[in-house]
Amino acid sequence: MLDVLTDRARDRVSPRAALAASILALSTAAILVRWSDAPSSVVAFYRVLFTLALLAPFALTRHRTDFAVLGARDAAVAAVTGVALAIHFAAWFESLRWTSVAASVTLVQMQPIFVAIGAYLLLDERITARTVGGILLAISGATLMSVTDLLTETAFTETALYGNALAVLGAVMAACYVLAGRSLRQRVPLLPYVTVVYGACTLALLAIVLAGGHPLGGYPGREWVLFFALALGPGVFGHTVVNWALAHLDSSVVSVSLLGEPVGATLLAFFLLTEVPELMTVVGGVVVLVGIVTTARAQQL
Repeated sequence: MLDVLTDRARDRVSPRAALAASILALSTAAILVRWSDAPSSVVAFYRVLFTLALLAPFALTRHRTDFAVLGARDAAVAAVTGVALAIHFAAWFESLRWTSVAASVTLVQMQPIFVAIGAYLLLDERITARTVGGILLAISGATLMSVTDLLTETAFTETALYGNALAVLGAVMAACYVLAGRSLRQRVPLLPYVTVVYGACTLALLAIVLAGGHPLGGYPGREWVLFFALALGPGVFGHTVVNWALAHLDSSVVSVSLLGEPVGATLLAFFLLTEVPELMTVVGGVVVLVGIVTTARAQQL
């Protein structure tokens, strides 16, 4: 099953199809976090730890020789990328405690702006007018999805504003994560890369948990099921598949595709959390999807 996560799978799996599947997996994260009663940093820690536990044995046994490609410099950059991912998770998971799913997931996915600028300046990626138009269209749709939440009275309370600010911090860290991944994945195989990234991320999140004084154990069985579900779905088939796609697709396409996550998360929130989306949220979701398709097609020209 995990063989589809290797770079050799490109001839059998369409990168765009794999990316679409990863967005569906990522869309479940906000719901699973909302269902958990554990501290947000603990949820993030076990999500990444269990993802690492699922992938590392496979990487170290069947793909051990691939680690030879990972030099000291690349390993250090991958480790820093893992710390950025840890901050992303910690900030975003905590934001879900303070603001709505629609606002949190939408704001955290505003990273395509930072990614597009960084890709142009640092990675020499071609950013056409159509690509920019698609990104702006998708971001406009994402803004429409959360505009109702952002303009309500409760949106201007200290708690909601705090949650929104955490989500924006998560967006900046996510952009760093995507840009570094696009750079390293050009020459570093997937499994060695994610093993180092997830390992560094796990250690950083452990430090955050301990600094917050949260216990590592004593949680009911329901919580452990949620931790594992976050690792298997959003972890293995979400972030890991995104990292696979970064070797085959421009970072702008990958980053703007991640804006599909709030569309899926909002739909799931409607069915599972009874959070009824406003009309503008629905319209915004459609605009997001049009923006994603526009950006993807621009890269094919």
